[in-house]
Amino acid sequence: MRCPKQHAYQRHSNESRASSNDADDSDDDDGNSDDAEKEQDPDGLYNLMSRLVRNEKVYFYWTNRREAIDTNSLQKEQITNHFAKAGSFTTKVGLCVNLRKLHWFDSADPDTFFPRCYRLGAQDEKHAFIEDYRRTVCTSLLKYIVEREQDVQGDGTSNNIRAVQDHRKRGKHRSRPVVLSQMINSALKVCQEFLESLEHTDIDISLETPKTLTEEEWSEFIDNYYHVVHGGAQIENSNHFVTCCKAMLQRLAEVCPQLDIDGIHNIWIIKPGAKSRGRGIKCAKRLHQILRLAGSDSTLIKDNKWVVQKYLERPLLVYGTKFDVRQWFLVTDWNPLTVWFYKKCYLRFSTQPYSLETLDSSVHLCNNSIQKHLRPSQQRHRGIPTDNMWSDDQFKTFLSSQGYKAQWETVVVPGMKKAVIHALQTSQDLMESRKNTFELYGADFMLGRDLHPWLIEINASPTMAPSTHVTAHLCAAVQEDTLRVVLDRRADRTAKTGDFQLIYRQAAVEVPQYIGVNLVVEGFRIKHPCPLPPLRPSTRLAPKHCGTVKEKEAAAEKVRSLPKMLSKSAEIQLKNPSSGVPPPPHALEPPVPVPIETFTLHPPMTVNKSVHLPVNVHSQSVFLYKRRTEVSKISSEKVQPCTTKKHQGLSLSLEITKQSRQAATGTLST
Repeated sequence: MRCPKQHAYQRHSNESRASSNDADDSDDDDGNSDDAEKEQDPDGLYNLMSRLVRNEKVYFYWTNRREAIDTNSLQKEQITNHFAKAGSFTTKVGLCVNLRKLHWFDSADPDTFFPRCYRLGAQDEKHAFIEDYRRTVCTSLLKYIVEREQDVQGDGTSNNIRAVQDHRKRGKHRSRPVVLSQMINSALKVCQEFLESLEHTDIDISLETPKTLTEEEWSEFIDNYYHVVHGGAQIENSNHFVTCCKAMLQRLAEVCPQLDIDGIHNIWIIKPGAKSRGRGIKCAKRLHQILRLAGSDSTLIKDNKWVVQKYLERPLLVYGTKFDVRQWFLVTDWNPLTVWFYKKCYLRFSTQPYSLETLDSSVHLCNNSIQKHLRPSQQRHRGIPTDNMWSDDQFKTFLSSQGYKAQWETVVVPGMKKAVIHALQTSQDLMESRKNTFELYGADFMLGRDLHPWLIEINASPTMAPSTHVTAHLCAAVQEDTLRVVLDRRADRTAKTGDFQLIYRQAAVEVPQYIGVNLVVEGFRIKHPCPLPPLRPSTRLAPKHCGTVKEKEAAAEKVRSLPKMLSKSAEIQLKNPSSGVPPPPHALEPPVPVPIETFTLHPPMTVNKSVHLPVNVHSQSVFLYKRRTEVSKISSEKVQPCTTKKHQGLSLSLEITKQSRQAATGTLST
């Protein structure tokens, strides 16, 4: 069953509106959306249908502009084709930053599928780019030496490195001799320091240790590199350099997955992060040119929206022409993350043969919004169509002719799937997940000479314009299959999904319900608090006003024997009032058990209890100590006169006061 607003989908399915904004990259081509709408609806049929249902509730929205729908105002059952805050991976800056966090989500290395990228507006990343640029100069020089030697061996003329002269440029630049041995030694030292930093063996090096090259030496080194690689400067002949360069490059290849695609020209591509459809993108090979281009727009620098990315100097070419791959994928949920991969894709060619002698956008940018305005070169191979597009079936036929038939299914497709999943994993926490929402994205890939795919960027609102016979068929098919996944499968889980393939479904993560800022403490009330530990006598000294030291020690000795001797001693003293010395312990009768009454303190209350004990009339004072407790109030205990005839008239008054590490005093009175 289709939604009442299905005509909205039909209306927008063949449009190609430009929706460029700072939030994400969109590659819709046509800039005049009004003219495009008139071309697609010449008789005004869609406008009439819209007026007929204008008062009906909309259950399905399909728009090219994300801001056209306020997702916060949508009801739960309403479906829309845009997620909020997708800029975390659909902008050049967002993709650059978030892929660095991939190690928190997966064991993959982003350098294996995404060319290294830096934000020139951030000072720390700007310094990191300069270091990377200088290090790439060194590796490019080493590769240049090795490859020139291999070219010479292929010609069968000499095994030595000979002068490399570009006759086309010699009329413009006068070559000069360069001390090659010094350059190679410096390059080897820089590469060795880089390897040591990766192995963390440089942690013991003092900060005061002089650098391999100073700023002035770097400027001279890079200038000589330009003359050797780009200017065809004369270099000295030597054999032993090749062996050293090969050994270092082998070590670097083990830790640098992008070493092969770097080439020898050290070309970087500068992209303004706030623009789309190839606008403002330039290529440059000199450091000062890159920094000057990035600094030309102060607004972009302030907002950190200039990115510089390593250019793939050695891509796979079709008949000597550069191309990229447009691959669609669909996200139907972010929790759990659910990704659908479209089995069909298409290639976009540039209009000029590939060459590094020029850095013009007609050679190095394959965006259809740029190439459609250019006339194909006469030097380009006739096998490339004039509309600059191939379907994936045509490309697979080409690979079969080159002996790479199996690589499409074993290398290209699996690599693109992994790159898409990794890009989404790093952005999942930044997305606003809403049920009944989906979004179709377009990822751009380039292939290396080994057919390994490299992710260039991800576009929101990919173009659906039927600009060629290839896109006329594929764009309509991908939209129809999108509806199968979103609508048909919603009602029937076994419904066909066309060419969409489910490649990733994450386990659902339970999100705790938001209850506001009020804090609640939950628990159980203790019904029966534990009693305080019983008082125990102590031998600590009492305060000074309680008597002399000897009297205190004697009183303490009496306290120790009080539990066993108190009742008998009092009886003896009543019979012999003149005797002031108690009898020895061995003359005493077995002690009579004394009833003990226990009680529990409940602070902050004051407890008064009466305990009747026989006491020694000659004992002047008793010093008692108790363990520190949490009670902060005073509790006292007084003993009333005994009711027995034998001990009538005697009373023991005890006053216990809570004091930290202080004595509780007792006074005897008769």
